[in-house]
Amino acid sequence: MNAVLGGEGGDPTVISVCVIAGTPGAGKTSLALRWAHEVQGRFPDGQLYVNLRGYDPGEPVTAHQALHRFLIALGIEPGSVPRDTDAASALYRSLLADRRMLVVLDNAATVSQVRPLLPGSSASPVVVTSRSRLSGLAVRDGARRLTLGVLPEQESVALLRTVTSGYRPDDEPERLVELARLCAGLPLALRIAAERAAGRPHLRLEDLITDLRDESALWDALSTGEDEDVEAVRTVFAWSYRALPDQAARLFRLLGLHPGPEFGLHAAAALAGLSTGRTRQLVDSLVGAHLLEQTAPDRYQFHDLLRAYAVDQAQYEEPGPEREAALRRVLEWYLHTADAAQSWISPAEDRLRLDPPTEGVRPLVFSDRDAAVDWAERDHDNLLESVRAAAATGHDRLAWQLSAALWDAQSPSAPGTDWPAVGRIGLEAAERLGDRAAQGHLLTDLGMAHTRINQLVESLECHQRALAIAQGRGDRLGEAHALNLIGLIHLRTRHLDVAAHHFEQAISAFREQDAAHWEATALSNLASTHYSAGRLSEATTVTGQALAAHRSLNNERGEGNALCLLSGIQREQGDRQAALSSAQQALDIALDLRDHRLEGFWLIALGDAQRDIGEFGDALISYQRAATLHQRLGDRSRQALAWHGTGDTYHRLGRNREAADFHRRAAAAHHDLGDHWHEAQALDGLGTALHDEDPEAARQHRGTALRLLADYDDPRAVTLRGDIERRQTETG
Repeated sequence: MNAVLGGEGGDPTVISVCVIAGTPGAGKTSLALRWAHEVQGRFPDGQLYVNLRGYDPGEPVTAHQALHRFLIALGIEPGSVPRDTDAASALYRSLLADRRMLVVLDNAATVSQVRPLLPGSSASPVVVTSRSRLSGLAVRDGARRLTLGVLPEQESVALLRTVTSGYRPDDEPERLVELARLCAGLPLALRIAAERAAGRPHLRLEDLITDLRDESALWDALSTGEDEDVEAVRTVFAWSYRALPDQAARLFRLLGLHPGPEFGLHAAAALAGLSTGRTRQLVDSLVGAHLLEQTAPDRYQFHDLLRAYAVDQAQYEEPGPEREAALRRVLEWYLHTADAAQSWISPAEDRLRLDPPTEGVRPLVFSDRDAAVDWAERDHDNLLESVRAAAATGHDRLAWQLSAALWDAQSPSAPGTDWPAVGRIGLEAAERLGDRAAQGHLLTDLGMAHTRINQLVESLECHQRALAIAQGRGDRLGEAHALNLIGLIHLRTRHLDVAAHHFEQAISAFREQDAAHWEATALSNLASTHYSAGRLSEATTVTGQALAAHRSLNNERGEGNALCLLSGIQREQGDRQAALSSAQQALDIALDLRDHRLEGFWLIALGDAQRDIGEFGDALISYQRAATLHQRLGDRSRQALAWHGTGDTYHRLGRNREAADFHRRAAAAHHDLGDHWHEAQALDGLGTALHDEDPEAARQHRGTALRLLADYDDPRAVTLRGDIERRQTETG
């Protein structure tokens, strides 16, 4: 094991990174977690733990997936976790900068899994467990290594004695020594062997050892001799496995077919084709034999070596048709349970047309949205792996349906970067089937997924392909969705006339299909386009229509968006009191929904209204709250918008030095994000703040703003360029 668990005088912060390395089954995780529990009082801000599953038979946890989990635990809203690993790592380090926490990274395989998870401050030390020495961490990051070997003979015997003494106190010491040697001093093997001995108190230990020696001889004949420790562990696995009753042994090997590393009781029941009551009895026997670990009520996982062993046994002992039937049952269980969760998580989305589940498959039913979200969070990784397993085994229909169901049943905490890979797997499966409707469905989902991670070129391509498929099939509703989504991409890239044209077409098609929810959504998008272009009359009319539609549908989120937009229109039209009222109503909705993302955004609209009515102190408070929320959410763009509003407010207060500081920060953030429109606005504000103190710098910033605005031709852009040119003339 490679690491030092503490430094001089027992201070755990002396060493920033500690790597505990050792052979499989050497007890690295147990040591790390026990030490973490003992020193928890030294870390007042808590502890972070993740199993990176570096040596699991399935997919390891990536650094970005681990960062996503850590950032949520640190208070970041799931939808605001940065998509880029470097950006997520930077946010993670900034959040830990002023905290004293312990970070435990368990079962790492590579340095690349670990390095993005290292805090920037020694106040939060890191303990890493691995079978590898991870030398790169020692060379580049100053990690200290502690290498765990096997337990000495005396300690191995003590472990056996501790487990078995209450059941077989008369075992001879020399026999315990012999059993410990057969287990190679590995804690995992010793625990399993001791549990079997304790479970058979009337059988002589000598007979148990003979069985184990026979099993060892078999493994010696089959093994490569490349890793004696692994073979010793597998010998004990086989010894314990062959002592299981038939049904328990069958469940053990079938669980090796489960797509993901952790699973629930109901998924295990689907695999086995048994009732949940009988499955619970069998699972309890596996837990008692240390062949399975219980992680929570009705939740279980394998040690990675045991999972690999279960996979082998399924291949060797389970007939092909039985393996096929078991895998299909569990894939159908995930599909139908995800479909049930979608009805709560994304109720506005169309449900898939699914075949009835196979006999023995009993999907979950959820009583409310919270229960559905809880399940979606727990089984997110299993759903991802189910798509891969379905495609790999030729179940193409299940593969595309699972990927589509997962898109609509994702929990709010799901990383945005996870789904596109399985979305492409589902699309390829639909293409192999020649199912054009399924292809269009998945292309639409992929387009939205790419938009979420700012891959707008890829998003536009997906939506255009989906549009062509819908038009070819005469699917008017699918065509409307594609038109609306294409319009959103043009709105984000400020091709406003093109965006408006697409929204108008979508509205007409949604109206034809009596899709009131989506018609209201497209109306809001069209209103936002008119407002962005500076067409206030058109924006006013369409915003009123959208607001009325959302209210008639009891769509609070849509109503809040329309009120926020209305506040901006009213403010620019000079009705400042109404603007203040609309923004406050929107904010109240966000507070009722307990949605921090909307609260932060609508606070900016409230700050704008307060600033324009002369309530400068209140405006600064609103902007500060918005900036703080968006910093915590990891949304740099909206944080910069709050800074820009703060700069404008300080300028109106005559405090131009503070105004310049905030505009400078806003411009830098928008520049980093490639947002030319908002960067130009911030630079114009910076020029205004510097007008008296440094006229030449003001001219330079405005000149840069004009260059950034050169390609925009909408009315608002034309007006803004004219205003900046006028100010340039005044400065000259």
